[in-house]
Amino acid sequence: MFERVLVPLDGSRVGEAALPVIKQLVDKCSPQTTVEITLCGVITLLRHWVVVGEASAPVSYTEEELNLIKQRVTDYLVRTGESLKKRGVVIKTTVTTGNAAEEILKAAEETNADLIAMSTHGRSGLRRLAFGSITDKVLHGASVPVLMVRAPEGTVNK
Repeated sequence: MFERVLVPLDGSRVGEAALPVIKQLVDKCSPQTTVEITLCGVITLLRHWVVVGEASAPVSYTEEELNLIKQRVTDYLVRTGESLKKRGVVIKTTVTTGNAAEEILKAAEETNADLIAMSTHGRSGLRRLAFGSITDKVLHGASVPVLMVRAPEGTVNK
């Protein structure tokens, strides 16, 4: 059984689709098994657009703004992990910035994860080419098993 699981989350309901499956896995563990789940958030947009009249320009977040965003992501991860914590799971959180797939793979190594559990939007064809697939990049780049959970049909982002 898996004892150290990395669960990347993006703050959406689609992103949380893997959580019920993880809860089922945890419930099947023997009471003597300690399961550690690291909830991972990756901040990928390090700048925002400022619009004045008809002109617009990309502006990098200030250190203060970035710290506020990191704190909000951390708070979300902590809240999301509460239901797992009640099941006796050790919950850890990590928030990084950069390319989502690369940061997820790095977090899996740093936490010594023996499983990465994440949701997938289930895109294919042109939509997948247009949007890319973080899950696909993680699947092909990971050195540990990757559990992909397809988000239910009609799942709407928060």
